[in-house]
Amino acid sequence: MLIKVYGAAVIGIDATLITMEMNSTRGCMFHLVGLPDAAVKESYQRILSALQVNGLRIPQTSLVINMAPADIRKEGAAYDLPLAIGMLTATGVIRDAEDRLPRFLLMGELSLDGTLQPIKGVLPIAIKARELGFEGMIVPRANAREAAVVNRLAVYGADNVQEVVDFFEGKQTLEPTVVNTREEFFARQSTFDYDFSEVKGQENVKRALEVAAAGGHNILLIGAPGSGKSMLAKRLPSILPPLSLGESLETTKIHSVAGKLGGEGGLITTRPFRAPHHTISNVAMTGGGANPQPGEISLAHNGILFLDELPEFNRNVLEVLRQPLEDRKITVARSKYSVEYPASFMLVASMNPCPCGYYNHPTKPCVCTPGQVQKYLNRISGPLLDRIDLQIEVTPLPFEKMADARPGESSAVIRERVIRARRIQEERYAAEPGIYCNAQMNSRLLARHAQPDEAGLALLKAAMTRLNLSARAYDRIRKVARTIADLEGAEHIQPGHLAEAIGYRNLDREDWATR
Repeated sequence: MLIKVYGAAVIGIDATLITMEMNSTRGCMFHLVGLPDAAVKESYQRILSALQVNGLRIPQTSLVINMAPADIRKEGAAYDLPLAIGMLTATGVIRDAEDRLPRFLLMGELSLDGTLQPIKGVLPIAIKARELGFEGMIVPRANAREAAVVNRLAVYGADNVQEVVDFFEGKQTLEPTVVNTREEFFARQSTFDYDFSEVKGQENVKRALEVAAAGGHNILLIGAPGSGKSMLAKRLPSILPPLSLGESLETTKIHSVAGKLGGEGGLITTRPFRAPHHTISNVAMTGGGANPQPGEISLAHNGILFLDELPEFNRNVLEVLRQPLEDRKITVARSKYSVEYPASFMLVASMNPCPCGYYNHPTKPCVCTPGQVQKYLNRISGPLLDRIDLQIEVTPLPFEKMADARPGESSAVIRERVIRARRIQEERYAAEPGIYCNAQMNSRLLARHAQPDEAGLALLKAAMTRLNLSARAYDRIRKVARTIADLEGAEHIQPGHLAEAIGYRNLDREDWATR
């Protein structure tokens, strides 16, 4: 008997349909073809054990299984369930399921006792199943909520292979998992662990973070140990604009492929905040590996990548960030294929000003020489620093401000101002594909939307000369000034906006390390 069962393979963050053709004839041979890897080939032993424990048995027969298309490598144990159901149907153990089976897409890993284990990448598979017009999808129960985010697709969660067998034999019905996607999405959009109202003082840094959030600008916080750099960075997601439903779905797909959704599944409703350790490797940062997986820059897509102690990162790891920061995507190339992952993130970094950490500290003396300070700063290359729009000094708070019991301005209030500024930018760049915030402006858009008047140009010229600002700061200052103007609702950039933006370029001053 020849039958077909449908599954899917995840390539990048999208799924491709895999058709498992099974032909059962007289004999005692088993052949699995179609470029399966070792984990797929080992499925035969897992399937035999799972079926035996549940009182099922495959009759002695010659069975040939082809996983098409044959030029796509099939990886992992997620094909156990469709292979098991297909083998039982092809050998006649499951009867009268030939017409019903093609209406469903099946995926799941089998334990030796027949229990269905959760798998990665269920969300892009569910999206593909709906796109191809499948009636439903059967997955492990642990993955059911994740797949049920996709509407107009019946998603059935099963605990054991016996439940799936009974479902196709008509002995048992599986209850579809229902998730109200929009209700869940909007209910959890404003849930944060940290709030700016808990921050004492640091008004200038909070203002810089507000500007960064409003324009999508990368930001570097530089200050002594204990001055609050990490504490402030962790609160930045609470003032970013909420995810749109499309952004939420795209972000959830990436985390689904990486297996990072956790037990609850469902949509990711708040912007990601990824903070990898400085010992991270190139592959872990950008993605890839023998079986390509998204890296930290893709897991931070539509959110924040926080690099604490920036100079301690391997220089090669930092340099590979340069292209994704510009292109907002990363391509992992191999000899036979390439995989593209989105990587549109805000880079937020922090660092000490010198090896001892106390350069320019108000009370503690620095023991580093100017040469040591400059050498420490030189661990960050000019091209990477060029992509960081705001560079802010964070100074330790005096005791009086730390002891102040009055709460600061809440994240909700700051977020409203950020959202208003982002709406202005969305309208401004509505006709520009791929550009949605000021940080992404190119030279043409800068000339159109961020051209200073004569007074502003005179201020810029004086700043470039007096403060020894580098030439690369010119465009960055204009971008940040455009964001400051948007926060105030101003149509044109004013000298005051430029003056504030100039104050956010500390490391561009040639005398910074010798003050």
